[in-house]
Amino acid sequence: MNTFFKVAGTLFILICGSTQAQAETRYVTDQFKIMMRSGEGVQHKIIKALPSGTALSLIERHAKTGYSKVSTKDGGAIGYVLTRQLMNLPSARSRLAAAEGKLKIAQKEPEQLKNRLATAHSKLKKLSTDFSQLQKIKNRTAKELTTIRNTAADAIRMSEERIELRKNVANLTHQLEDLKQKNRDLSNQNTRNWFLIGAAVIIAGILIGLILPRLHIQRRRDSW
Repeated sequence: MNTFFKVAGTLFILICGSTQAQAETRYVTDQFKIMMRSGEGVQHKIIKALPSGTALSLIERHAKTGYSKVSTKDGGAIGYVLTRQLMNLPSARSRLAAAEGKLKIAQKEPEQLKNRLATAHSKLKKLSTDFSQLQKIKNRTAKELTTIRNTAADAIRMSEERIELRKNVANLTHQLEDLKQKNRDLSNQNTRNWFLIGAAVIIAGILIGLILPRLHIQRRRDSW
């Protein structure tokens, strides 16, 4: 007999569990509280007092007794309540509370949007400032690059001019050495010429010294 009750109880729990998984949702009426009882009738004990707006899962509905078998959404309690005290929609009080909550959220949204807009404007201003600074850095860098390029071009030009000057100096030095050599050659030639002239003068003097006495003697002989 005990085994029968255990099996029946297990089947009942399984049936209730499968029924609860597919149960419809109902809400407690706008009355302040309703009573969940252990059976269908006021003679059964009260399991729980359900405040208005409580969501319940509908398990069974008995038209004859006017009661419905329900369970709380958390599955903590199963019992019976009057069917007329259940509604398909949440209570007006719950809907009002939900509407007020949505209204508060809606009222907060403009302020949040305003704050977000102010934050976005601040970020935009900062980005604009950063862009201006970057633009200045870019312009300054471009000027510095132009200066570096011009300096490099001047350095290259100066290097080329220095090389050209070195070539000119080398050529002039070579020409100077040639002129010096020619000058030395001319000096040597003049020295030789003056030496020859001097020698010729000496020889002429000697010849004159030898010839004049003879001419004088010859004239004296002729006078005799």
